[in-house]
Amino acid sequence: MKLSISAASYLGCVRRNNEDMILVDNKFIRNGKHWTMIDTDECERYIVALADGMGGHSSGEVASSDVLHNLQYYFSDLPPKLSVEDFNEAIFGWLESINNVIDSKGRSEARFNGMGTTLVALVFYNRQFYWMNCGDSRFYRLYGNNLTQVSTDHSLSNLMGSGQHSSIITNCIGGGCKMSYIDIVQCTREVATSDVLLLCSDGLTDMLTDAEIQTLLENGADAAKLCKAAEMAGGFDNVSACVIKIV
Repeated sequence: MKLSISAASYLGCVRRNNEDMILVDNKFIRNGKHWTMIDTDECERYIVALADGMGGHSSGEVASSDVLHNLQYYFSDLPPKLSVEDFNEAIFGWLESINNVIDSKGRSEARFNGMGTTLVALVFYNRQFYWMNCGDSRFYRLYGNNLTQVSTDHSLSNLMGSGQHSSIITNCIGGGCKMSYIDIVQCTREVATSDVLLLCSDGLTDMLTDAEIQTLLENGADAAKLCKAAEMAGGFDNVSACVIKIV
């Protein structure tokens, strides 16, 4: 199985700084784009992750950067061939650790107080695929003629059963969340040839409907084209996306 991966992260049309960041293996993307192709038969592990920072000024961009750099190091250092259960426990342990790191940084420096970030990721490890989510960044799967949001928003609007997205989230890394949690799902059977997988920040989904995103993906749009479409629609927030095509 080969994965064609495009990633893009842009400022948008309103914000003064970009608090989003993307990780593709060992490459960090902010205010730019990246493309690569991998063969899962030739790699032991691989990660694609997206973080949407919050906190104002420079705090959000610090949180998203710290979390992705820490995750990249931790993931690359995992022992090989962990079982699904042991892999889950390792990620839960990492979440507790990085949450403490982000909160400690906020306590030590006032300008970082309350900073936090969402996280959504697709991971290939020990011949298995996993998706992970903390916050309201999203993971979608396009298969056949169906675009489905696979992840669940950890947000007040979702908790209240509202179809209208709000920026009030109920779970994140840092941000004062003492009991952060992360959804981890082994999804190997759901990753198939011709699928298109999408990771994105709410800067994309607040500007484009799911139907508009599906049309763009069906017409071959990569991450940069999705982000530019969100900017053309108003670009009220930073906008970031990763498009993973199974070829």
